[in-house]
Amino acid sequence: MARRVLVTGGGSGIGRAVARDFAATGDAVTICGRNAEALAETDGGRGMTCRVADISDEAQVGALFDRPYDVVVANAGAGNAAKLADTTLEDWNRTLAVTLTGVFLTFRAALPLMGPGGRLIAIGSTASLQGGSNIAAYAAAKHGVLGLVRSVAKEVAKKGITCNAVCPGFVDTPMAARAAEGLMSRLGVAREEAVAMLCSNNPVNRLITPEEVASSVLYLASPGAAMVNGHALTVSGGEL
Repeated sequence: MARRVLVTGGGSGIGRAVARDFAATGDAVTICGRNAEALAETDGGRGMTCRVADISDEAQVGALFDRPYDVVVANAGAGNAAKLADTTLEDWNRTLAVTLTGVFLTFRAALPLMGPGGRLIAIGSTASLQGGSNIAAYAAAKHGVLGLVRSVAKEVAKKGITCNAVCPGFVDTPMAARAAEGLMSRLGVAREEAVAMLCSNNPVNRLITPEEVASSVLYLASPGAAMVNGHALTVSGGEL
C-alpha cells in the first residue's frame, strides 16, 4: 500500500531529490513550497500533489493537513552568511521563522493525524551539531531543530512513531551556490576556490549530492529504521 508522504520545501535541492525518490518507490507524494513553477518542475509528470504554502505561516501549514500523512519530511529552511554584528533582527527572525518555527508548525500539525508507523524527519545540518563563523542565526536555528527532534522523539515513541534528523554538510543546492557567491564577493576568489573552501571540512573534499541526503531520508522512513528515534544522522563525508 502506497504511503502518503509530505515534503516541505520541495521545489529544489534536497526537497526535490527526496520527493522524487519517494515517488519512484510508488508513494503518494505531496510537495509544498512558495514557488508553484518550481514545484511543477520537481513533479515533472511523476503524479505528485503540489501545494503552494509558506511553512512559517501557521494557517497555511494547518491547511496542508487536510489529510493524514504517513511520512512528513520538514525540509524547508533558509539562511544567509553574515557576521553576528552584521545580522539584523529582521535577518535573525526570518531565519528562525523558516528554519526552526516551520519545522515546529509542520510536526505539530502532522501528529494529530499520524498513526503507528509514522515518520517525522527533519532536515538539519552539520550546523545542528557545531557552530561556525558567520552563520550564527542559521546554526542557532538548526541547533533548535535538533533539540525539537530529540524532544518530539521522546513524546511519540510509545505511539509507534519516530522522529529523526538528517544532518548534511554542504550540499550541491542553490543555498550552497549562494554561499559560494558570497565568498567570491567578499574574498575576490574564483568559483572553484570558493567551492573548495566550502568543502574544506569534508574529508571527501566535495559537495554532497541531494540524492545522497535523500537516500538517508528514505532509510529513516523505512520499516528497518523502526528503532531509530531521536537520532541525528550525519551525511558529511566524515566532517563530524
